[in-house]
Amino acid sequence: MKFTPEICSIKDERMQPFIDADEIWNYLNNTASTPERVREIIAKSISKQRLTLEETAVLINTNDPLLIEEIKQGARTLKEKVYGNRIVLFAPLYIGNKCSNNCTYCGFRASNTEAERKTLNDEEIVKEIEALEDNGQKRLILVYGEHAQYSPEYIAHTVKIAYGVKKGNGEIRRVNINAAPLDIKGFKTIKEAGIGTYQVFQETYHPEAYKTYHLRGKKADYGYRLTSLDRAQEAGLDDVGIGVLFGLYDWRFEVMALIRHTNHLEACYNVGPHTISFPRIKDASTLDLGEKYFVNDENFVKLIAILRLAVPYTGMILTAREPAWLRNEIIQFGISQIDGGTKIELGSYAETLNHEQDLNRGQFRINDERSLNEIIDELFEKDMLPSFCTACYRMGRTGEHFMEFSVPGFIKRYCSPNAILTLAEYLMDYAPKNTAIRGWEVIEKNIKLLENEKVIDAVKERIEKIKNGERDLYF
Repeated sequence: MKFTPEICSIKDERMQPFIDADEIWNYLNNTASTPERVREIIAKSISKQRLTLEETAVLINTNDPLLIEEIKQGARTLKEKVYGNRIVLFAPLYIGNKCSNNCTYCGFRASNTEAERKTLNDEEIVKEIEALEDNGQKRLILVYGEHAQYSPEYIAHTVKIAYGVKKGNGEIRRVNINAAPLDIKGFKTIKEAGIGTYQVFQETYHPEAYKTYHLRGKKADYGYRLTSLDRAQEAGLDDVGIGVLFGLYDWRFEVMALIRHTNHLEACYNVGPHTISFPRIKDASTLDLGEKYFVNDENFVKLIAILRLAVPYTGMILTAREPAWLRNEIIQFGISQIDGGTKIELGSYAETLNHEQDLNRGQFRINDERSLNEIIDELFEKDMLPSFCTACYRMGRTGEHFMEFSVPGFIKRYCSPNAILTLAEYLMDYAPKNTAIRGWEVIEKNIKLLENEKVIDAVKERIEKIKNGERDLYF
């Protein structure tokens, strides 16, 4: 079976694409799945070892419902071993929807004359962030269309605004970015602004399929987008996120390509992706793609469980594109981050009146419209620990340092105590009475689950400080 060697050097900020479609299909078409092999691979993953492409293909090719259930349960066990029961919460904030690309699946595409184009001014950004802070948010991802106006300097400017907004006890402690690929100089500019993770989704990794969807603009260059996070690494920005928009091509190929991309980053930079995202095609303004590659719920759950087993250390993000009932089910199979109280229409967080979603003002339809507090209440019911933690980023536990902690599973020693402390802040500052009562019970229960007596004592001490008005305490 052919293997594509890594090419890690960048010349003129370009490099040979490392995705070989024939290689991936060879694995998928020539890898057998047997019960013994499936169980052997699950056991390997639960011991916190990365899976190979061949092993991932075995799981993908598994069609026996009983074995698929074992894959899902393996993912649940692994998630608990690495991350515990905590779920990190964040909010997306769309800064501008101008776009020079013409991607057939996106409401922002340049040819969509029905879209209402807007870029938030500085005052509007502040109002949006104040509204998010009033709900208790501490982590944001800023989202931009791919347009010349949204330069690295402009993105850095908006990041600095986000970090500078303080309202009451509210503050944004981590700003992630989802924006166009940059050159090395641009990534350096963004890094200096103090961002967290920089996300670039390939959308589809299949080169020929990619051409059919990306008709105009810089995004039409498959290779430049594919190697964007190599440029980020060269710029010293080692905290990156990858993803696929499921529904553009065969989901089996896309899962394999995500693992191939992970392998490439690890081989070249000793750092895998901090996060993997897997949004599915949803309604967007004037969207008409057909359903050839539609991913049903059954396969969606399966692919998420496989990704968790394949890359044990990586954060996995499930967005509000999915309905609440499905998110509640999928969370248990390996998800570590979700958004809450999400609004993606430009300027909608600061709006005081609720209204029907307007697809001409947003990129796609949100199918989970629960408030942040409603999600927290339901996480409590499912024995999950909500977290607004930003400690790893601020303590320098990113990139290769994050790998040192998270690959063996040691990150759980930090995640659970820090989740407890950030939840305590939320309960003191933002939670309604009933949520607060339940939340303190959850905190007490999770303190008892901590394994180190010194850590338990330290957490209790910090909680008392939080109750007395101190904030931003972490390990």
